[in-house]
Amino acid sequence: MKVVLGYLTAATLVLGGCTTDGQPATTPPPTATVRSALASVSVDVSEASLRGYIEKMVSFGTRHTLSDQVSDTRGIGAARRWVESEFRKMSADCSTCLEVITVQDTLTAPPRVPSPTVIANAVAIQRGATDPNRVIIIQGHLDSRVTDVMNFTADAPGANDDASGVAAVMEAARILSKRKFGATLVFAALSGEEQGLHGGRILADYAKKQGWEVLAVLNNDIVGNSHGMAAHIDDRVRVFSEGVRSNESETIAAARRSVGGEVDAPSRNLARYVDAIAQAHMPSFDVSMVYRRDRFSRGGDQVPMVEAGFPAVRVTEAAEHYHRQHQDLRTENGVVYGDTIDGVDFPYLARVTKLNAMTMAALASAPRPPREVKIDGAVSANTTVTWTASEGAASYIVWWRDTTSPVWQHSKVVAAGKTSTVLETVVIDDWFFGVQAVSPDGYASPVQFAGVVGAFFPPRQ
Repeated sequence: MKVVLGYLTAATLVLGGCTTDGQPATTPPPTATVRSALASVSVDVSEASLRGYIEKMVSFGTRHTLSDQVSDTRGIGAARRWVESEFRKMSADCSTCLEVITVQDTLTAPPRVPSPTVIANAVAIQRGATDPNRVIIIQGHLDSRVTDVMNFTADAPGANDDASGVAAVMEAARILSKRKFGATLVFAALSGEEQGLHGGRILADYAKKQGWEVLAVLNNDIVGNSHGMAAHIDDRVRVFSEGVRSNESETIAAARRSVGGEVDAPSRNLARYVDAIAQAHMPSFDVSMVYRRDRFSRGGDQVPMVEAGFPAVRVTEAAEHYHRQHQDLRTENGVVYGDTIDGVDFPYLARVTKLNAMTMAALASAPRPPREVKIDGAVSANTTVTWTASEGAASYIVWWRDTTSPVWQHSKVVAAGKTSTVLETVVIDDWFFGVQAVSPDGYASPVQFAGVVGAFFPPRQ
């Protein structure tokens, strides 16, 4: 989907600009600094590394959550410890820039976890240099399954579901750990997804206990295949996002009913941000935004994240192949079933990984979005937009769009030091509004929708 979000040329930063002609604004190109930095992130992604990660994960036979946790060669325990060992190697290469930890809990959750079981996540934390409490998470689930969700002994390669997502996480860690960022990056291989989204819930609880201010969660689940049930190749990637907060309070619900914002939860504007990264840096790779929290009647580890109040999206291939998901390894009537590595399209997975890594780098390099954005202009021909200052912002972009438009259409650049602007002849009733902060070198935050409905972080008390 084509979307408009701000990356500014130096000229635009100096001169400013505003579109009010009723046509979608032209996306400004990235600055040379942004383009060069994100290109270097993209070029470092290695198909060979991705293949090596998945081959190793498949070699553990099964990674079912209830499988062996003691063996060094088979089961979920061996797989998790291997991921942690790889994170430690990456940390050694970056002067111990990664803190590698196991985030776990022991739980019983019938019917899929019938007896006390350790659910353990492999997590690597890269602390931010200037704003370490602002956190960006990339995650995938390490566990796998076959047709019977309780069968923890049969081989369950899980090459695409979800070794592909974990491979993207590990490759992003390998690449981004070589660089420094203002915000903190978290790389997580989760367990317990197939048994009830337990790993995501455990990590969300940990994040809350640590007091992390989570700006974004990129949940990568089934991201390695471009061949669906149809014969054609689908090279898009889907990004699912909620429009109304899963943890919406009655106060926020009342505000939404009054002023709108049903499609502007922070998760939705995070999805628009991912789309903008693809447009600016991977124009041949289309992001298909899907206005749902997840696929129809299905779920993933982004769900406990949004339920905890964290902006989160699900990244998933556009063409799922259902013969390769949750299936016993077999051939029936000439049809091959099972999630094996021959079903992974590594060039496609590399593109998805590049998109994730560049998105994380851009988010971690940009200022925070304004903590509060407010609008005023009832019974007026003009709209006044005000916001709180974002530390490190060199400018701000005020955005507005038709209430029926899925993407931001019009923009006005406001210089640093100013935290308000008047949009003349823009009637408040007819538009939705938002603001993003921009760094001196051109990195832009996600757009913060006006009002508490779209706040990435709660207002300061």
